[in-house]
Amino acid sequence: MIAGNVVLYGATSGEVYLNGRAGERFAIRNSGATVVVEGIGDHGCEYMTGGCAVILGSTGVNFGAGMSGGIAYVYDEVGNFDNQCNLDTLDLELVDSEGDQKYLRQLLEKHLDYTGSPKAARILSSWDTSLPRFIKVFPMEYKRALGRLSREDEATDRGEPILQ
Repeated sequence: MIAGNVVLYGATSGEVYLNGRAGERFAIRNSGATVVVEGIGDHGCEYMTGGCAVILGSTGVNFGAGMSGGIAYVYDEVGNFDNQCNLDTLDLELVDSEGDQKYLRQLLEKHLDYTGSPKAARILSSWDTSLPRFIKVFPMEYKRALGRLSREDEATDRGEPILQ
């Protein structure tokens, strides 16, 4: 354990790279910080509204409860992450877009540079086999809002009225 409970409570900006695990309620109410950590306790990313969290290990239970924004990427080595979070409000996706893959890799490279993390080094050295173990956690409400914004942008580009 390298960091205690409620680290990044209400964070609004900045970056944090932790070579080790953090306690419970990690990044609760995060609204803008970017963080990489190697495991967390229960209730991680609870009520998160923005920012990005990369978890390179286990998460404990109740991950993402009340999460309405932001993105999390979880390295699911064991294959049980879906049992650790609320699937009623979160979409769990593979990291299959080129943009997501590039962003995630950049964060892991920074994590390795700043911390010397052996875990990040292992993941990066076997990127092609490690990437499928990452899960993108996307709050459903945030996804719907982004979809609405995209449709509004498309309508505006075509000169059409925006329908609610």
